[in-house]
Amino acid sequence: MTIGNNSRAYELGSKVCYQIYIRSFSDSNGDGIGDLRGITQRLDYLVDLGVDCLWITPFFPSPQNDNGYDVSDYCAIEPVFGTMDDFEELSREAEARGIGLMLDMVFNHTSTSHVWFQKALAGDPTYIEYYKFVDAEPGATAENPGNPPTNWESKFGGNAWEYVPQLNKWYLHLFDVSQADLNWDNPQVRSELAKILRFWRSKGVGAFRFDVVNLISKPEVLENDYEGDGRRFYSDGPHIHEYLQELVREGGIDGLMTVGEMSSTSLESCIGYSNPDNHELSMTFNFHHLKVDYPGGEKWELMEPDIVRLRELFATWQEGMATGGGWNALFWSNHDQPRPNSRFGDTDRYWRESSELLAVCTHLMRGTPYIYQGEELGQTISDFTTIDQYRDVESLNYYRILQERGHSPKEAFEIVHARSRDDGRTPMAWDDSANAGFTSGEPWLGLSGNYTQINAKAEMADSASVYSFFKRLVALRKAERTIQAGSIHFIESADKVIAYERELDGTRIVVQCNFSGVEQPGLALDGGEVLVSNYDEPAAPGILRPWEGTAHIWR
Repeated sequence: MTIGNNSRAYELGSKVCYQIYIRSFSDSNGDGIGDLRGITQRLDYLVDLGVDCLWITPFFPSPQNDNGYDVSDYCAIEPVFGTMDDFEELSREAEARGIGLMLDMVFNHTSTSHVWFQKALAGDPTYIEYYKFVDAEPGATAENPGNPPTNWESKFGGNAWEYVPQLNKWYLHLFDVSQADLNWDNPQVRSELAKILRFWRSKGVGAFRFDVVNLISKPEVLENDYEGDGRRFYSDGPHIHEYLQELVREGGIDGLMTVGEMSSTSLESCIGYSNPDNHELSMTFNFHHLKVDYPGGEKWELMEPDIVRLRELFATWQEGMATGGGWNALFWSNHDQPRPNSRFGDTDRYWRESSELLAVCTHLMRGTPYIYQGEELGQTISDFTTIDQYRDVESLNYYRILQERGHSPKEAFEIVHARSRDDGRTPMAWDDSANAGFTSGEPWLGLSGNYTQINAKAEMADSASVYSFFKRLVALRKAERTIQAGSIHFIESADKVIAYERELDGTRIVVQCNFSGVEQPGLALDGGEVLVSNYDEPAAPGILRPWEGTAHIWR
């Protein structure tokens, strides 16, 4: 999936990617866990939807403490997901259907079960230098290790450093304690990671997604953070562009479709990451727009989404990336987010309309859209009622932490239920049979109870379904060059409305989206034809109905 610089906007702008969370997509052998053969068996569904590239979450050997994002071997297959033969079959069958595969590379950290870390624990100085180890204070013991090197917080809760008595050192883990951060300042580490990319290129892989890749370059001087959790010191670090350029060059992936997940990043940094002149990445994920319901920036508290702020963020990033020559990955949903229709919409009264509104809003923007499995069906968050139904380490940690902060168990559960990553990881609903057609066994994670109504078989047969609407949007992006490569400008609108226009070679498209359950004033449009709408009949002029998403075109 090679991207040439000259035709970059048309190439990237015409593609639509689909994310598969492998554990929850399709189980071929009845063990309750999705696998590689399950994906192969569902390829024709993805062909029907019209997507170009499949981003598959990690299927490498792993203790599964973070569901595969704790890798213990980057060049093999976790047996629960299948074999290398299964992967090679998937690669061949996908290629035969014109679909590329995007592998998810977790290069900020490895599992503590990885042979590199195990050699470090055994005292091998070569491998100690593979990780971010720091000497403990003089006199430290297992019973009293003293202060950690900094007060940085793990993104999964607690301090980000773990003491190792036999080495008298601390290691950094920005995520779970079983996910040790690699030392990218070590050229041997960078060489090892480039070698891994070359291995998968030899297997025919043509696209890569890099997990939290803007965290790989840590500061030379470690400081306590008395204003936050430490992220301002290690995000978009001092050598990040240098290290990315080296990885792309030495890994042999320059010109391939690549996307970086950027944690707490900046617009300026993402322009640098995705401007083709820098030879780093094709595009970036940023998450600012998914924090507009975080009161004071706190994920583990609840508030209604701030749509005015959402519009401001979309405008800043869309217009800014265009001006700077960067490229956006467009998304509402992934394996780390609750279902967006439950979060930003109204799935009780306007399930179909709000599910489709969200798609209109981002699929017509400048960038490359990503559909997360089940999003195209309008799948909603889980209907779990007890904490025992959750599997996610972050959610279980914060259920405890929230109570330590003073929330009652009921309040803590309500917050977890709204925020948990597991609420977007319930198995894919294929049909209305037992276990939604996902598995013949016991699913690893519970199903949403509404799968008997919201499932692929029913929606593929219904021309008015959410699935059919997504399919039309995918086809529209491939047909309309203005969507692929046009300029973008956001238009002043009512507080609950997001509106923007795209223009290219005399063609103009105006998009309006009402993020509320009541009528809102729309733009006064003169002429044009309806390009797409999530309502069957036109509204009165200047009116947007509840959760209405519409686009008009002038040619």
